[in-house]
Amino acid sequence: MTSMNTITYRPARDELAYTFSGRMPVAHVRAGDVLQVYTEDCFGGRVRGPGDLPSQVCQMPYLNPVSGPFFVEGAEPGDTLAVHIMSIEPARQWGVSATFPHFGALTSTSHTATLQPPLQERVWVYSIDRQAGTVGFQATETDHQVDLPLAPMIGTIGVAPAAFEARATIVPDTHGGNLDTPLLQAGTTLYLGVNVHGALLALGDGHARQGDGEACGAGVEIATVTTLTVEVIKRVTMQWPRLETDTTIASVGCARPLEDAYRVAHTDLVAWASELTGMDTLDAYQLISQAGRAPVGNVCDPNYTVLATVDTAALPRCTPAYGGVHDRLRRHGIHPGSEGIHPDGEGISR
Repeated sequence: MTSMNTITYRPARDELAYTFSGRMPVAHVRAGDVLQVYTEDCFGGRVRGPGDLPSQVCQMPYLNPVSGPFFVEGAEPGDTLAVHIMSIEPARQWGVSATFPHFGALTSTSHTATLQPPLQERVWVYSIDRQAGTVGFQATETDHQVDLPLAPMIGTIGVAPAAFEARATIVPDTHGGNLDTPLLQAGTTLYLGVNVHGALLALGDGHARQGDGEACGAGVEIATVTTLTVEVIKRVTMQWPRLETDTTIASVGCARPLEDAYRVAHTDLVAWASELTGMDTLDAYQLISQAGRAPVGNVCDPNYTVLATVDTAALPRCTPAYGGVHDRLRRHGIHPGSEGIHPDGEGISR
């Protein structure tokens, strides 16, 4: 791995991106660099209190912004980009969530039309206590409140799609995008197939926490300072995103209906487990059937997201994935905090 440089980037409001592809890169990153990025929340910071209804303060389609893209030197189509998330720090002491009239898992939408009235639009404000490690829920119609564990994650991260496409940031697919899985947390390595010269990595849509499925269509939405590092795995192709932690591997499937996303994820995980262990495909299928898990990422976006995961301890003679890149990136230097970006600062430095 090359010597470490630290790059910090905070976009001005007009530099936020709303598609993967279609924009010039904001910075060049090399393998071994540490990239420290300010990301806005899915509302662009415009929803700050109960009176800030998204339909009134936000403008479609300017939702779910990402920071970037970042040109990764040496990344070419047919390679795989390994992105290791080193830390995710809330950039504010609050986060927000909402219900929407025609968005979410438990309401009618344009694609699941029903005669019932739309849900009421409502905003919840959550307090964030980084020292205590809690996210405070307060009901809007009663005095019920509870502290939930702070579990920061990145909801949207990906590279430029193939075939000259530009995809809206709300869409999850083979390029990554709005995956909305809580597994995209500090300590996780994400693997993405490279489709264009330089990969063009972008990320945003931080959540202080989110339940599996993101049922209402929003997590506890926050701005973040996210720190990551990358490595290019040459001449290794990948169709769907994959994730690795110290104890788990996971494959990601994005599709509608939900069962197709489930099938995509599990087909990929069976193949990956077979490759890492040398097991026969049906043996791997049987083992995943009994030892695997299937957490749902989201059930409200244009594509749904399902993960297929298995603990590596359950895989016999499991060789390190991609030559041990996850362990190499995890050990790469001391994980920095968010001191490189001031909440009121902007721009890029190296």
